Amino acid sequence: MSAWKQIVLSIVILLAAFVGWASFFPGAPQVLARWGIDWASAANPKAETGARQNARQGGGNIMQAMVVTAPVRVATINDRLQAIGSGRSNASVTVNPYTAGRLLEFLVQSGAHIEKGQVIAKLDSETEEIQLERAKIAGDDAAAKVERFRALRKSNTATAVQLTEAELALRNAELAIHDAQVALDRRSVVAPISGIVGILPIEAGNYVTSQSAIATIDDRSSILVDFWVPERFAAAVKVGTEIQARPLANPKDAFTGTVSAIDSRIDQKSRTLWVQAKIANPADSLRAGMSFQVTIQFPGDTYPAVSPLAIQWGADGAFIWTVEDGKTKRVPVRIIQRNTDDVLVDAPIVSGDIVVTEGVQSVREGSEVRIAGSERQPAIGGS
Repeated sequence: MSAWKQIVLSIVILLAAFVGWASFFPGAPQVLARWGIDWASAANPKAETGARQNARQGGGNIMQAMVVTAPVRVATINDRLQAIGSGRSNASVTVNPYTAGRLLEFLVQSGAHIEKGQVIAKLDSETEEIQLERAKIAGDDAAAKVERFRALRKSNTATAVQLTEAELALRNAELAIHDAQVALDRRSVVAPISGIVGILPIEAGNYVTSQSAIATIDDRSSILVDFWVPERFAAAVKVGTEIQARPLANPKDAFTGTVSAIDSRIDQKSRTLWVQAKIANPADSLRAGMSFQVTIQFPGDTYPAVSPLAIQWGADGAFIWTVEDGKTKRVPVRIIQRNTDDVLVDAPIVSGDIVVTEGVQSVREGSEVRIAGSERQPAIGGS
């Protein structure tokens, strides 16, 4: 291929690339406008001629584009925290006997509600009963000796040392009685807290030790939910903050609770903070081990809200077109949050400002526009 053909082919390829860029790149019209090239008019002269004719018929305003607008409103950013947490009982105890022995009987059943101090099981106690009786006999003997020595002391027959030794023996005998009574009482297993008895893992007749778990008791009057929050919420979460928890098994049920405890440090591996919330459970419908979706609402900042159709993109980022005194103005924006009906932006606009939502392809910086639905403006210089 000769050199001039290669040059012509290169020029054609460059022109095609330029046309494609100007036609499909979102920020191309704005870039060309800054270079003094009106691409929309050059690309569609018939449309420009029609627009001029429509402008003359509408009153003589040249190049007045028809646009649809909407006012700016103020909205609050939807700042909320959602986390998955695990529930546990307000208090949970595994009951073990103090000493080893044969389990004689259970005095409660699985699922029963018991009070603190209630006897739930008994061990064989014959040896402890004998020890208690022996200690009581020794105590009675020591008390009698004290009485005799006191009587002898009045007649100076016994010395003060003998009386003191008898009183010391009496106190030791009383301590032995108390020790035997404690040993006998510990053959009865009592509930350390009030709550619901779980499934009993063993049956009467088994030999148990101090390491044997004979029952579990859960206080389900309220449920504690443990969950972890990102560290950016560490300063926002406070004790007493209201939370909403929904069981993952029944998401239609919602329970309200409050934050009851916050850990003192951020976990370095996960960069999360351990938070604990308490939920009242008066109907006893919640159980330990359930999973919950926890939601915490925070008061968010307010930002201008515009229609999603108003957001345009150029070479330098997002922007919108506002209308002031019938003329358009290009305003750069920073998108804060996208919602279903609007977009929250950071921009120098206030509530009530007029923003173009439709017809943006015909809008240029400083151009005059007609708002759809408004009364037709008189021609410039017309009667």
